[in-house]
Order: sequence, then C-alpha cells, then structure tokens
Amino acid sequence: MATDYDAPRKQEEESPADSLEALQASRGGNAQTAVIDLDENDTAEGIDLPGADLSNEELTVIVVPEQQDEFTCSSCFLVRHRSQVALEKNGLKYCIECEG
Repeated sequence: MATDYDAPRKQEEESPADSLEALQASRGGNAQTAVIDLDENDTAEGIDLPGADLSNEELTVIVVPEQQDEFTCSSCFLVRHRSQVALEKNGLKYCIECEG
C-alpha cells in the first residue's frame, strides 16, 4: 500500500499519561540515579580535569636500568629483548620493527 507523504497528518490528542506530571506520578518515589563506577582507591584528587594546573605536582617514576638480555634500538630508542635484534652494524643494534 502506497503512503501519501503530502497528506496532512492526523492530530492525535495528547493523552494525560504523556504529561510530565503523569509520568512522574507513575514512577512514584522510585527515581533513578546515575551510578559511577569508581575504583575504591580513586579519590577526588586522583581525577584530573582537562586544563587543570599541574605545575606544582611532582611525578615519581622508578627507572629500571637496561638488563643483560635487553638492548636499546638505535632507530626507535625503545628497550627491546635481545631476541628482537634484526641488525647490528658498527656496534649499533636495530630491532625487527625498524629493519622490517
């Protein structure tokens, strides 16, 4: 059956159930609230807003020296396992990804 999109639409009367007061009354006192899933270790201080001033914050990082079974790629400067050495030229080592 073809639909005539140019025909005027039927004006449906607003039922009382569609009003805001009727919807609130039908819910009763069971208002739904949003639940945010936060880690128990999270605090308000751990959540940073974009554009926040972090100039007085101190960053603590533990630096682990290169191990015997690791090397630093001379191209990408990432520390890799020695099994990823693809090329060693003039004492410089290159990883598989850089030479691949």
